[in-house]
Amino acid sequence: MNLGQATMIRAGVVLTRLPKTRNSRSSPMKQLRCLTLHGYQTQDILRAHEIPVPRGILVRTPLEAQNAVKTLGKSCIFRAQVLCGHPDKLLFEDGLRGGVHAVENPEQGLALATRMLKRQAVSDTIRYRSLTVSQVLVSESLVHQEQWHLAMTIDRENYCPVVIISKRNDNSSQDETVLRDLREGSSSFTFGFSEGITEDLILRISKFLGVGSTEETHIGDILTNLYKIFREKDVTLLEISSLARLNTGLFTCLDATLVVDDDAAKRQPDIFGLRDTTQEVHDEVRAEQHGLVYIKMEGNIGNIVNGAGLAMATNDAIGLHGGASANFLDAGGQATKETMIQALGIVMGDKRVKAILINIYGGITRCDMIAESIIGAAQEMTLAVPLVVRLQGTNSTEGLKLLADARLGLHVESDFGRAAQRAVELAQP
Repeated sequence: MNLGQATMIRAGVVLTRLPKTRNSRSSPMKQLRCLTLHGYQTQDILRAHEIPVPRGILVRTPLEAQNAVKTLGKSCIFRAQVLCGHPDKLLFEDGLRGGVHAVENPEQGLALATRMLKRQAVSDTIRYRSLTVSQVLVSESLVHQEQWHLAMTIDRENYCPVVIISKRNDNSSQDETVLRDLREGSSSFTFGFSEGITEDLILRISKFLGVGSTEETHIGDILTNLYKIFREKDVTLLEISSLARLNTGLFTCLDATLVVDDDAAKRQPDIFGLRDTTQEVHDEVRAEQHGLVYIKMEGNIGNIVNGAGLAMATNDAIGLHGGASANFLDAGGQATKETMIQALGIVMGDKRVKAILINIYGGITRCDMIAESIIGAAQEMTLAVPLVVRLQGTNSTEGLKLLADARLGLHVESDFGRAAQRAVELAQP
């Protein structure tokens, strides 16, 4: 397994930072669509599977936070519930840094919750916007001897599950811990899907942790139940960012993250019923409701394409000509006027967009039908930016002629490279 790549999680997307290439203007992000649960939701699942977690109370108001501290005891940990990877790097609107804080009494809890709840926060793992913190998990503070970072995921090189473990430094943030673990100081333990958590695997992991026989049994129970969740819930990443050894010698999971692939939606309705769309990019959720796949990117050229492969090639072509895409939008095989209206509305709603490239390859869906849909959408909408249309495939000649004859100010191209170059030129200030 390649542990040299830095991986982060944010709302609905697992991000892998790829190596910077010679011709790239910035290091690209490889995006995998997924569902990420809040920490409190993950802890509820762990608790239901008899995996030890601290007592906790989810709060939505400062008064609830104050009462939670009274209930749980004097010393508590506050964790902002936001889908931005790890909340350590959050910056709140009033200057408060970090989404994880300790309080020693109810009054401190009230004051801290007032600064966190219903407040805007930003982070380098939140794309293009701030998030409103509407929930905070208040947990009991447990005295522990040491902490470990444990992740159960898929080793894609060896086609099997893997457990990755490393020692945590109490003074480092979670993001720093994850990135360090991927580079150094971690050990990986692969195992078979059918065999699951074996006695040999438990023994090897326990030896790495340096635990005794009693603790070995406890670690075995935790690993067995983690794998039960991993397999039964179609999980791609189950991350215990802080597996703490208490003064009793036993272990507990202080904080956890669970990620499930989108392809499991029909198999896991209960899990996907926990989805928090308020933490996701609004336009991406809106596009999904209309059967479109939309992901925001960092440039100023909007794309509407049919097919994920062609969409990636379009992004590459724009980059080759010195531009940068503002989005990835796959319209699939849909060619109706309503689809084009929704797609254009979403792309033009991004104020960064200075030009739009519609790149369609006609197969079963004929290019003349697509052209009619584009014309119908353009006639009903105000095109605020230049629109380049490239058609190729079935009836492309007829489609291009329809677009040219419509006299709507569209820039019509048949050549892929020329269309990308034209979009880059039109996006220039």
